[in-house]
This record gives sequence, C-alpha cells and structure tokens, in this order.
Amino acid sequence: MRSRKLASKLLLVGLAVLGCAETSGAVSMTPKPPGVVTPPVITASFAADKGRYGDPIKVYLAAEHKDGAMQMIAVQVSQVAYGDYPPNWTYLKEGNRERFVGYLQWNTGSSQFIPEGTRMSITISVLDQWGNESNKVVLPYEFVSGKSSPSVLPAPFDQADAPRLGYISIVLRNGIKSEGRR
Repeated sequence: MRSRKLASKLLLVGLAVLGCAETSGAVSMTPKPPGVVTPPVITASFAADKGRYGDPIKVYLAAEHKDGAMQMIAVQVSQVAYGDYPPNWTYLKEGNRERFVGYLQWNTGSSQFIPEGTRMSITISVLDQWGNESNKVVLPYEFVSGKSSPSVLPAPFDQADAPRLGYISIVLRNGIKSEGRR
C-alpha cells in the first residue's frame, strides 16, 4: 500500500515538473478542453512471465484514445526483496497518439548479478496530454536459469511485426544481501 502511494506521488511530481518545464523544451501538459475527456485505454498486453537474466524482455502493449491525445507510457517495477523502482517514462511519437500496437524493450543485463528466482511485477499505464491515466496492467516476471523458450504471441501482437515503442531503462539491483555483509 505504501509503495502505491509513493508511486502515485512520484507520478504527480513528474507531471508537475513536465508542466513547469515548457520553456526548457520539455513536453508539457495542455489545459483540458471543456467537456468530458475520457482517459486512454490499454486494450491488450503481453510479456513472457519467465526468462533468463540478461536476455531482453519485450513487453507488448496495445492502447487507444478516442481523443487522439496519448502522450506517454508509464512503467513501474516492483521487485521482491528490493522494492519499487522509480517510474520509467516512454514518450509516444505523433503517429501513436490515437492508437498503437507495439512493444517496450527492457535490456535487463547490468553489472550486478540478479539471482535465479528473482520475481517482480511490471505495472504499465498510459497517460494522455491532460494527465488522464488509463487502466493499469500488471505483468509478473521471474528470472530462471537455462535457455528461454520463445513465446507464442497472442492477438493482436501476432498479426505482423510489432514496432518497438521505446525502451524500459530501469536498472535492477540485487535485493538479496549475502552472508557476512552489512
């Protein structure tokens, strides 16, 4: 519960910074138009639930917004024995503001060893230019040893080569402390 409150506060701070950074060239939130504005909707999502540490993870996502105003994808990772990481933001290109089908690539290898059995949840939502947030999807993931088996992609991701929407730039940390260290 505490981690959700922290993630919500970080999201609000991030949105406030974006709104104040208009003169520095950053994308800013625009004023809401009069009337009812509906939030974006994630219509499909998929990621393998297991894989080998160091192998890229592809997180597939499909979303739409009837007002054609989607602006960014938010990714929050919560790792067992470590906790929550700061959110990762991927800004959408102009052609993806009304509807998109694609994937985010997460290159998990780093200088720190992450042990087999490390589990995490990947929470994803989409925000529009007015700060409205879509439904959230939560995808579980666990690192396992051995060769990763290829996943059969479900619809709509199996129709054609889905484009890469961007990268997840979260660097994982080893949440397990070894004996003798303090």
